[in-house]
Amino acid sequence: MVYSSRNAKINDASGSMTAGLTNVAPRFQAMQKRRCFKKLLVLVILHLLSRSSFAASNPFDDASAAYERGDYVLAMKLFRQLAENGHPWAQRRVGSMYEAGKGVPQDYQEAVKWYRLAAAQGNTPAQYSLGMAYEKGQGVAQDYQEAVKWYRIAASREDEWAQTRLGSIYAEGQGVPQDFQEAVKWYRLAAAQGYAPAESSLGVAYEKGQGVPQDYQEAVKWYRFAAAQGNQSAQINLGVMYTNGTGVRRDFVRAYMWFALAAAALSSDSGDAATKNRDGIASKMTAEQIASGQEMARRCQESKLKNCD
Repeated sequence: MVYSSRNAKINDASGSMTAGLTNVAPRFQAMQKRRCFKKLLVLVILHLLSRSSFAASNPFDDASAAYERGDYVLAMKLFRQLAENGHPWAQRRVGSMYEAGKGVPQDYQEAVKWYRLAAAQGNTPAQYSLGMAYEKGQGVAQDYQEAVKWYRIAASREDEWAQTRLGSIYAEGQGVPQDFQEAVKWYRLAAAQGYAPAESSLGVAYEKGQGVPQDYQEAVKWYRFAAAQGNQSAQINLGVMYTNGTGVRRDFVRAYMWFALAAAALSSDSGDAATKNRDGIASKMTAEQIASGQEMARRCQESKLKNCD
């Protein structure tokens, strides 16, 4: 009996220890998890801090920040340091600053030099800018074929500016045989990317039946897309379509609205043309119609061209 009682006590003690260990195990696992989480959190924080420190000390970002705040002299200094070390985006920016005369005296030849360096590294905007230099004869002898070459390189890389410009060159027959179908092809590619000048040009093609069957309603559609992005040419053309009732029901009030919106932007020749068209249509309207047109233009502007009908 004494032996059995002793065994019973031992068993009870053993059971208590086992229960104790069973209770400790989850607590130990929880502690380990918390420790692992804390270590992981520290690593994440250190990683983020290192990234933010790197970003803060990124020379290209510093140069871009200086440019954005209008400190062009400092921006040029920083961009040029990077450009001289072969940074293609810095080379392109140095070229654009020489072209615009920002931070340095305007120098088209120097601009072309940097565009060429960046373009040779596959920088698409620089390839486009080099094409523009050849088309305009700025910094190089005017050469439409060379312009087409660089536009085509950039356009093949889905640059919408180059695609649109290439379309215009084919429409105008500069350096290439005039080919409206080829022009429409490039306009359509750029318009598919939502590029307003290409949408406007596509509207002109449909209005005039150049490269596509003449279709006034399709022209209005593309003018409307571009006009909604603030493209003045499209806004004026849309106003003309409403004035003449071409592709849409004749509506002097809406015509006035689109002319007024284009005139409000006051962009060189487009602003003058818009003002003349607005004043011309106003001479055929009643005071009430003019007031309605002005109110529609106001609402359209306030909605950022989202509520214009």
